[in-house]
Amino acid sequence: MEALNDAIVALNDTFWLYIIIPVLAVLSLYFTVRSKAVQIRMIPEMVRAMGGKAEIAEDGGKAISSFQAFAISAAARIGTGNIAGVATAIALGGPGAVFWMWTMGLVVGAASFVESTLAQLYKVRDKSGFRGGPAYYMLHGLRARWMGVLFAVVITVTFGFVFTAVQANTIVDAVVTSAEATGMSSNGWMQPVLGVALVALTALIIFGGVRRIAQTAELLVPFMAGLYMLLGLIIVVLNIDALPGVIAQIFSHAFGFEAVAGGGIGAAIVQGVRRGMFSNEAGLGSAPNAGATASVSHPVKQGLVQTLGVYVDTLLVCSTTAFIVLLSNPTFGDEDRGASMTQTALQTNLGDWSLHLMTLIILLVAFTSVLGNYYYGESNVGFLTRSKAMQTGYKWGVLVVVFLGAIGSSDLIWNLADTTMGVMALVNLAAIAPLSAVALKLLRDYNDQRKQGLDPVFTRDRLPELTGVECWEPRETAKAEA
Repeated sequence: MEALNDAIVALNDTFWLYIIIPVLAVLSLYFTVRSKAVQIRMIPEMVRAMGGKAEIAEDGGKAISSFQAFAISAAARIGTGNIAGVATAIALGGPGAVFWMWTMGLVVGAASFVESTLAQLYKVRDKSGFRGGPAYYMLHGLRARWMGVLFAVVITVTFGFVFTAVQANTIVDAVVTSAEATGMSSNGWMQPVLGVALVALTALIIFGGVRRIAQTAELLVPFMAGLYMLLGLIIVVLNIDALPGVIAQIFSHAFGFEAVAGGGIGAAIVQGVRRGMFSNEAGLGSAPNAGATASVSHPVKQGLVQTLGVYVDTLLVCSTTAFIVLLSNPTFGDEDRGASMTQTALQTNLGDWSLHLMTLIILLVAFTSVLGNYYYGESNVGFLTRSKAMQTGYKWGVLVVVFLGAIGSSDLIWNLADTTMGVMALVNLAAIAPLSAVALKLLRDYNDQRKQGLDPVFTRDRLPELTGVECWEPRETAKAEA
């Protein structure tokens, strides 16, 4: 098992440093230039777009609102990537990893805009509203079903199974750490018991459909993110004198002026970008699956909203973890990393009680990530087949993975996640590169309507040259069908 893990680590390091990071960076810079930095200049519009109301779905219930779609993707984003992933990046890449996480977060916002706008344009209707994502824009936009099938399989494995195992493993790791701090000895029994409890709770929600997932995310995400950032703010205030030194560390280590963890600038870049991408998911092709579910009047609206999610994740939540960890004066390259490193840092700053509060936060963020990850897989299983038996089988498969993740090896699970995430990103980036011209046309249409003082509304007759668009009927057609 150790030999397998070492081989995967070696593969990941080469894969990310020489392929994934350069491709993501170049394409994101290209999208930034072509869109005139949409991810920065339209931040106020992102906030405004989040308030749209959802329509009534075919089954009589409300379709998913813009904010609920944002919450589903945030539920998947705000999880172990923010708490365990950022801590791991700092442990292995030093404080400089935080700088590269911030930098890439700003740049890849353009990729997030493109992929989520495309997901809205090429979405399809289902009984509870809409569904879509990269597999759908590969099919309808590129006319490449084979590519959509490949992506659907990879994302189902990556999010539905591997990332779900990561979240379950992090929950158990945090609870065990908290329990052992009280003097309780797990002796191997606690992991399987916690695994069974997680399976039961997950089953209760995923068998209730996307609306129950959206409602759970809408309730928990703002609460958990707000509580976590409040703790981080308290720690910053208590250590305000040390803050300038920490910020200086972040910048000096980012450019290799001080080498840590034996890796210098290379380790800082790789760890910062890799863990940042695991956290904010921009360009990865996951968030568009949630963005496509939203009922909005123009595809660009949800593209903007999902881009705002990158900033909430990277600049707010990830930064919170970074300051919590760095203000505790950690040992870089130490074996203590991941969620337990963040817990220990919080305990160092606020006392023993905070370790248990951190356990609760980790439980909430990781569990909502399980729900978000599950939905990404469900949407793509729906792309592959309409068989209800397959959908049910996928549900049970996720529950099995939740249990296995709870009792498995954290290092192997994390490294497998890095591998499958990289493959998934490459397939998605290969699709959005040629389709970005479509997203830019939609952006021009949106801005033209805003200049006229209108609340932008898109119908497919506004850009009749586009093919493969199944929704967005002209109003007269929609009325006739009704």
